[in-house]
Amino acid sequence: MVISEVRIKLVEENNERLMAFCSVTFDNSFVIRDLKIIEGTKGVFVAMPSRKLTDRCNHCSSKNHLRSRYCNHCGHRLDENRAARDGDGRAKLHADIAHPINSTCREIIQTAIIKAYQEEKDRAKLPGYVCTYDDYDYDYEGDNSNSYAGIVSDSVRKSHSGHGQRSSHLATPETTPNFAAAISSSNSSSNHSSTVNSASPSSKVAGKNVDFGDGIM
Repeated sequence: MVISEVRIKLVEENNERLMAFCSVTFDNSFVIRDLKIIEGTKGVFVAMPSRKLTDRCNHCSSKNHLRSRYCNHCGHRLDENRAARDGDGRAKLHADIAHPINSTCREIIQTAIIKAYQEEKDRAKLPGYVCTYDDYDYDYEGDNSNSYAGIVSDSVRKSHSGHGQRSSHLATPETTPNFAAAISSSNSSSNHSSTVNSASPSSKVAGKNVDFGDGIM
């Protein structure tokens, strides 16, 4: 697996530890976003994308983040020390969504990201600098053939195509061989119906005969 591209998004300098966000593309086919470049006590390191860990309230069984001191649902007070701790005694509050499974892979990814980070900082000093991190939102715009929505849309379209084209009930030159005769017959029938209706001073409404007398418009 080859790292095809690394994109960096620098954060403002007033942030104490978070230096940048980054994304990594593998084999021009798979991208992982929202990795973080953090300034640690031993230097810069890369943190993988993660999610907050949760547990359930022992009073109402609702889920809460491990940082929560009170249940978001019932307000019950939670144990502040309920989170598991690592070998250094730090509470484990997050879990990686995607991460390397061996140290060699981690070192390769981290080296590539830190190198790209240093290069991005140098480019940011140049006039006209533009960050390309968010360009992923436009790279795939208009091309959703491989997306979930695109697959579902294609599936629905194929299922409907099996029923064949629905026929139209309207008379057109394409569907009616003698189109002119059909139109003439329709007009003749309409005129005859109009003559009959205008000659009669009464009309049937809701199943009853209603006499309008001489007031027919």
